[in-house]
Amino acid sequence: MGDDEGGLKARQLVPATGGSWSGLLFDNAAVGLPPALTWTFRVPFEPVDGEPVTLDVDWLPLPATGWRQLAGHAATSDAFAEPAESSVYYFGHRRYERVEVRVSEQDGSRIRVAATVSGDIDGLGPESITVDAWLEFAGISVQLGDAPSAEAALARLAEFTDVDGLVTDPDPPGIAFHFVAGS
Repeated sequence: MGDDEGGLKARQLVPATGGSWSGLLFDNAAVGLPPALTWTFRVPFEPVDGEPVTLDVDWLPLPATGWRQLAGHAATSDAFAEPAESSVYYFGHRRYERVEVRVSEQDGSRIRVAATVSGDIDGLGPESITVDAWLEFAGISVQLGDAPSAEAALARLAEFTDVDGLVTDPDPPGIAFHFVAGS
């Protein structure tokens, strides 16, 4: 892939500090999607030509019993959106077929994630990317058809993960109920 094609090069993807991880408990009765708790990991890179670049892994299920017990858990997705979606965001999403994520450490609400994405679907970047980063907890959103209140949403979330230490976000982003680590 040449520079005139607008593709990212592996050497341009320099890890940066920051980054976040979050959860989403979601369902969609209209299409028969039952409630599931999945995780999102956002790893930043240094800007490329002054523009932000991140590696995003979305919809990844991890078999952990609680949001504070993720260390040692891992998951793999062998095909895009089956179940996880991974992409490098740089002027748009550059999708990757395969995802491997392992949470190697946890320190309170911070986790250390080792991730490899491979199989550049769009032909716009490196064939594979590996990162190892500490990420800050950004909360868990609950968007369920049968959770009309924050109390109901937290009760449903407790069916999927330990909710000790979580408090209702007084200013939630979007339409979902959002829970963050209490102080």
